[in-house]
Parts: sequence; structure tokens; C-alpha cells
Amino acid sequence: MSKETMIYWTRFTWNDWRLYTAATSKGLCFIGSNHGNFEELAQWAGKAMPEYQLVRDDEKLAPYTAELSEYIKNDRSVFSVPLDLYGTEFQLAVWKALMDIPYGEIYSYSDIAEMIRKPSAVRAVGAAIGKNPVLITVPCHRVIGKNGKLTGFRGGLEMKKQLLALEGRHNKTWK
Repeated sequence: MSKETMIYWTRFTWNDWRLYTAATSKGLCFIGSNHGNFEELAQWAGKAMPEYQLVRDDEKLAPYTAELSEYIKNDRSVFSVPLDLYGTEFQLAVWKALMDIPYGEIYSYSDIAEMIRKPSAVRAVGAAIGKNPVLITVPCHRVIGKNGKLTGFRGGLEMKKQLLALEGRHNKTWK
């Protein structure tokens, strides 16, 4: 019989940012979309960890929300909190590659495919990026189309634009 996993969560709020954030005892495991609902977290938890219990614990999440707050205030460009990521081996490789994208830089999906040594897996890379459970900290917002256009983002394109602008990547032509 497997042991139930405790997932601690809080609702991070700062200015216009409202994000459900969750961690296990091992590290940050989920950051939801801006103004997302609790159901987004619950659905992810049900898929990632079939035996889980969601417990609100603002104090346990304080180190994670402190770093999020610093990032949004432009006082942090690199996160130091531990992560507890749940995905396939391929997804984990893609997410690790995302964490290697420097603050303020943008890469294409094909750049990420090259980084993980799977240059023909661009679509699979896109699918893995779309499953990234930890928005912002695993910076999938730094990936755009090869043609320079903004592409899908689990948190919505408006959130992606906000994050890129925060990192100094302004482009009025992004649609």
C-alpha cells in the first residue's frame, strides 16, 4: 500500500498576481496560472500524484512565495528553492533545459530540442513545455516560436507577455 502524499498549498497574492502555489515536503511542485482557480491545482495533483491530500499551509509555502514575490518585484532573477517535479523522463529533460535559459533571454522550441539532443522532437518538446507544472520557476515563458511569435502558454498569453516584459523583453508586436 502506498503512502498518501501531502501537497501543501497557498494562494500567492501580490499586486495583480494571484497564483495557487503548492509544494511537497521535497520542494515546489506546482504554480498555477495568474488568476487561475483551485480546480487547476486539484486536477494537476490528481494526475501527478494519484494518492494525495491537499492541505493549505501558508507558512510552509512562505519560502516559495517569498522568492516569487522577489521575482515579480525584479529583485530576483534566479530561484533557489528546491523543486519536486513529476513527469516523464522526456518531460523532466525538457524542464531542466528550460531552467538553463538565462533570465531575460528567449529561446525557440527547436533550441530546446537541440539542448536535449533530440532535434527532431520539436512538437514533443512543445507538448512537454505545455505540461510544465511550475510556471515562472521553470521558465517556459522564455520559449517562443522560431518565427519570433508568442505561442501557447498554460497560464495564458497575457501572463506570458507580462513575464517577458518583467524580464525586459518588451515587444509590442506580440499577439
